[in-house]
Amino acid sequence: MTKFVGTGVALITPFNKDLSVDFDALTKLVEYNISNSIEYLVISGTTGESVTITKEEKVSITNHIVKVNDGRLPLVLGIGGNNTKEVIDEINTTDLSNIDAILSVSPYYSKPTQEGMYAHFEAISKVSPVPIILYNVPGRTSKNMLPETVIRLANDFDNIIAVKEAGNNVGQYLELLRDKPKGFHIISGDDDLALTVTLAGGSGVISVIGQALPKEFSDMIRLGIEKNAKDSYEIHFTIMEIINLIFSENNPAGIKAALSALNISKPHVRLPLVEATVNLKNALDIELNQLG
Repeated sequence: MTKFVGTGVALITPFNKDLSVDFDALTKLVEYNISNSIEYLVISGTTGESVTITKEEKVSITNHIVKVNDGRLPLVLGIGGNNTKEVIDEINTTDLSNIDAILSVSPYYSKPTQEGMYAHFEAISKVSPVPIILYNVPGRTSKNMLPETVIRLANDFDNIIAVKEAGNNVGQYLELLRDKPKGFHIISGDDDLALTVTLAGGSGVISVIGQALPKEFSDMIRLGIEKNAKDSYEIHFTIMEIINLIFSENNPAGIKAALSALNISKPHVRLPLVEATVNLKNALDIELNQLG
């Protein structure tokens, strides 16, 4: 599964002022990322405001991206939750013929044990017709999926091919890299640690800022994969501040403000999120202008 090596981007869902989906902006965003050498696209993740789009909108968004992409890049679709049966039902009723993998978050809110997490993904593995990328993001789920659980799943199920690890914990990344079976991908879900993880043997990143800076970010990660620390860190240092800025209030308000400054989409988000503040928008404008 070398198609998931490099930079994937967790696409936003652009909205019009009335908060309907802005499909024209979505087209522009997809084309911008494809033309700037991103390796794959991720649909309906956290950054896509998946918890506030309807089932019908999710189908329309997915179909639109499939059409615009036209087979050019691998596509990953977010299908996850804390109701195992509901996740299985969605997998069984979703047209996955143009989807290369699903991204499935560990159960949130319910706070299952490690054995509960294992059983949840075991059940998903048994029904999924496409490969599965696990998604560990304890800052949002309130429960960390430990490395031993991830490695156990990786060893037990051939269609569980990767983990998007977003615990912002270098020690946990290193444990995963040390213990993973051959061919299993450790993908960074932390933009600030993506290069460090890649240089240590990771497969790259599923990025938020990457969709605003696709050329810079994907070039940096490719250099990291080549173990060129000097040149990759030169890029990292130029974008480090903008990475900090986009997460300073909430995600995806920060990245939407950056994309608005680039005239790709509008900054609108759905409640309970609110738009980035004027101060953040101004700071992002300054950083983007400095990057040229």
